[in-house]
Amino acid sequence: MKRTFFKSAFLCAIIIAGTLSACDKDPKDPQPDIENPGENREYISLTASIPDESGTAGNGGTMAYAITHEEAINPSTTINVYDNGFGLRSARTARVQASENGSELYNIQYTGEDGGVYNKYQVKGGKNFVDTGNELDLSDIIGTSPRWTKAAEGIGIGVHLTGSTTVTEGDAPNHVFKYTRGKVRIAIIDLKDSRVPNSTEFDFPLSAELEAQGYSVGRIDVPVLNDDQSKIYIGCNVSKIDPSKLSYNDSGAPTWANDNANRTLGTATLVVDYPSLNNPQLIYSDMSKVNNHSYRTMTQYVGTDGHVYQATATSGADILRISKSTNSYDNGYHFDLNQALNISKASIKAWRYIKDGIGLALYSVDGDGGYMALIDLNAKTATKLQSGVEASVDFGQYQNIAVSGDFAYVPLTPMGEAGNLYVINWKTKEVIKGAALTGKTGSSYIGSY
Repeated sequence: MKRTFFKSAFLCAIIIAGTLSACDKDPKDPQPDIENPGENREYISLTASIPDESGTAGNGGTMAYAITHEEAINPSTTINVYDNGFGLRSARTARVQASENGSELYNIQYTGEDGGVYNKYQVKGGKNFVDTGNELDLSDIIGTSPRWTKAAEGIGIGVHLTGSTTVTEGDAPNHVFKYTRGKVRIAIIDLKDSRVPNSTEFDFPLSAELEAQGYSVGRIDVPVLNDDQSKIYIGCNVSKIDPSKLSYNDSGAPTWANDNANRTLGTATLVVDYPSLNNPQLIYSDMSKVNNHSYRTMTQYVGTDGHVYQATATSGADILRISKSTNSYDNGYHFDLNQALNISKASIKAWRYIKDGIGLALYSVDGDGGYMALIDLNAKTATKLQSGVEASVDFGQYQNIAVSGDFAYVPLTPMGEAGNLYVINWKTKEVIKGAALTGKTGSSYIGSY
């Protein structure tokens, strides 16, 4: 297993920058409460994606605007994030995370000249987001388009699967498939002090037997720390080809037929020890074969009971459980959103574990629409919530759902159109149609923090 370290000059720059920024801190600035996450919340930050220069919808960056709870539940409040918001630094849609109390936003820029650069912002209300200057270049470790999450309060985990290559033997027309394999890169990110305590790189640890059957993993994402912070769980995009069905493309390169329909391997999660990043291994579910690597939204949460609850987002309707006692799948547990709602063809696009087994799921049906449901993971039941815009909303880029006290905050805007912020009392199931959100061509709201 190969370790990756910063160059000494870069480390010196980070130490100097961290020292200067520490001297400049205002003691009155709100700081995340690590002991009591979620306390003393002042603002809810809303984010929206915008088009790029060519006009491609949602591909040109991210705008942010922060409001109070009182503003959020007031339908007379109007938010125009596109003209009056703050542009988070990122060439494409930013992958934003936040402290539990919403006082800080964290961002690793996605692609572009500064792809892989971590930035931190203090949330001051409205379009006032203060860049702390705690910048960290992670591109040498996890690339310029890393997948990352706030894996626990104050701790970020960045991951990347790189260099995936198919190895063969022989020559045309008799190439023999051997395996497809890439390298895993992982970086621990100290979100408070903007540093990397540890990082690593290793070959993806799929068994030789499974590789020979045509299985491979092409992407990893949504890392989360377990309850006692001894393990990192990382979602995997598993695919399969048929090694017996060889053909050649126009360039003369060998290819093999897709064989995902015959996949027997269950939903897979990569597990490594924390904080050492040693002992990589894979665990598999017996309850689902749907991938759990997500797209831009977190799919794994530590429950109040200490178990990890994992959605097969963004194409499945399952929520699986990883046991706190075994650090492996609890194959006696399975939540099926289709069954809970008595529907078919639901796909969870984003979700948020709230408390005591209660969660909020955003889902589509047969690939269309944007629906909401409060779910009870203990009773395995669900209650559909009404917004009035279900048919026209697309959760494809949705990233996060803010929760504070009894309330969850869900901005809903069809692409290019106006909408509203829906504030949900998860205890009473009341849905408040709150602040009005203006629309703009090629743009939509994609989350709250």
